[in-house]
Amino acid sequence: MRKVKPKIRKTEPDPKFGEELVTKFVNNLMLQGKKSTSYKIFYDALDIVEDKTSENGLDTWKKALTNVTPQVEVRSRRVGGATFQIPTEVRSSRKTSMAMKWMISYARKRSGKAMALRLAEEIMAGAKEEGAAFKKKEDTHRMAEANKAFSHFRI
Repeated sequence: MRKVKPKIRKTEPDPKFGEELVTKFVNNLMLQGKKSTSYKIFYDALDIVEDKTSENGLDTWKKALTNVTPQVEVRSRRVGGATFQIPTEVRSSRKTSMAMKWMISYARKRSGKAMALRLAEEIMAGAKEEGAAFKKKEDTHRMAEANKAFSHFRI
């Protein structure tokens, strides 16, 4: 166990929209320290979303993020030699982090095309409550529901 909790670092708002959430998303999107490239990918993806849906790209992205955000997850806990999957509520900071990482990883797994296009497709799918990231959230909720009987083992 840690003696002292680590200080929460404040992220700078992004240059175009002035949103800290966008910066966090871009930081998760970034590979090998190339932040300007990940900003370009993200902004291009939002432009593609605006072109295809004729809605505000940032609002669509926020809607997709909230649709993909999980409320509960299962955690493994050992009780008397057996391991149980115990459903627990997710902290708010972890919720958004999981949603962002799921969107980015499933956008990367999409086939072919440029990353901005794949990310745009995943954003549009998430906004419509479809796509792989939304399915991951549904699976997580379903698993928590199935293991509800073990919730009394919660810490």
